[in-house]
Amino acid sequence: MDYANPVLPGCHPDPTVCRAGEDYFLATSTFEYFPGVPLYHSENLADWEPIGHALTRDEQLPLDDVDASEGIFAPTLRHHEGTFYLVTTNVAAGGHFVVTAEDPRGEWSDPVWIDAPGYDPDLFWDDDQVYVTYANDDAIRQTPVDLETGETGETGESATIWAGLDDAFTEAPHLYEVEGTYYLLAAEGGTHGQHVVSVARSDDPTGPFEDHPDNPIFSHRSRVMQPIAATGHGDLVQAHDGSWWMTFLGIRQQGEHVPYHQLGRETFLAPVTWADGWPVVNGDDVVELAMSVDDTDLEATGDRAWTRTVDPFADATDTADLGPEWNYRRNPDRERYRIEGDALVLSGGPDTLDDPHATFLGRRQQHHDCRATCRLSFDPDTGEEAGLTALMNEDHHYDVAVVERGGERRALARLRIGPSTEEVAELSLPDGPVTLSIEASPRSYDLFAEPTDGAPGSTTTLATVDARYLSTEVATGFTGVYVGLYATGDGSDCESAARFTDFEYGPMES
Repeated sequence: MDYANPVLPGCHPDPTVCRAGEDYFLATSTFEYFPGVPLYHSENLADWEPIGHALTRDEQLPLDDVDASEGIFAPTLRHHEGTFYLVTTNVAAGGHFVVTAEDPRGEWSDPVWIDAPGYDPDLFWDDDQVYVTYANDDAIRQTPVDLETGETGETGESATIWAGLDDAFTEAPHLYEVEGTYYLLAAEGGTHGQHVVSVARSDDPTGPFEDHPDNPIFSHRSRVMQPIAATGHGDLVQAHDGSWWMTFLGIRQQGEHVPYHQLGRETFLAPVTWADGWPVVNGDDVVELAMSVDDTDLEATGDRAWTRTVDPFADATDTADLGPEWNYRRNPDRERYRIEGDALVLSGGPDTLDDPHATFLGRRQQHHDCRATCRLSFDPDTGEEAGLTALMNEDHHYDVAVVERGGERRALARLRIGPSTEEVAELSLPDGPVTLSIEASPRSYDLFAEPTDGAPGSTTTLATVDARYLSTEVATGFTGVYVGLYATGDGSDCESAARFTDFEYGPMES
């Protein structure tokens, strides 16, 4: 099978994968974004189709008080006796919980909260006993759990089953049984340049576990010239043809001397074989952007049409009808979002993009070279604003917007970089709609405005900005850049609604 990495580009960290017959399902972390935990389906582990989210209701996913990069941490997705189980952690709202579904494309249950600390939970069934295994205090801990009540063990106490190696941040446990032996896969070294995958095995799911003699079994931390870095947080799956695979997170850094990445941690795929009773990732070789695997009957098509978005509002009757690529930041005030005809209409509230509860709807940036554009009809009063943004978090975003200044409607480019905010360019606008665009490259973001009925060549480049200031290395955190639509009254509710049409996102044609 020939396929391209990453198999899920853009912000798709902490991937977890399971098989049901000849179908495969995958989920990733979402932190402060709503709905939470995107779900994907595949028939070959390389081509994935978004099918929805596991956490779509406010009662499943309370996010009102979470900071950026808090909220939903690493999930584990499993299929057991006809039911899909997803266990994850809301780090700001009570810890681990489990939701279930008969069909992952449908509604998932209300949460069952688990009485255990830590993060990165995993579920494992051994006959009639279910174990939850998780990271806590830089070690891997485990306890029996009742999935109907969330109660753990007889005393509520858990045991440390693996303390890890010398690397810090022992986390991301996954437990498997393979031919009578129990394997514990875990991540170490943190989720950046020192990230690794380690493994241990035992004759019992509760241990004691024997370390692989050559741990870690997978890492790119010494492969400094490779385009894929920070590899770790793996999950194993056996395909229906008998082959084994591992999904894992990694980053694609840009820049020659001081590398950075703005797309977040993405999902990658590598083949796994077995030798002397241990898993071997990609033959102990480097995982490449272009992969070719011989020992499998799986076939990939390379179809990634789902990473493009074209005119999403035309066929919707409600924001719930929009594709699964769309997210809010935290729980939305739904009265501020509506579909009218072929338009998304935003009624901005008092929060700006610098605040947690901005009126914002966006989708992941999934290509280094890409373009997002929309047509905006908006006649703002003083203090009102609407536009298009490339956003990493509240402290790091680039905006191209329509505002009112001195009785005149104007387009502007604004840069928020840490503690500094600067409006770097303005353009007087005639009456009527305006087209706003952001073009990204590995090194920069270009912000454009064009009166829709303007003369040929009337597009104005308002700003060209260094991409590194939207990178994780500068902005910190666990997410990647989103491109989105927003509206704000900057301290008040907007009297004027912002009407967005003709939204498009996709890679730039070379």
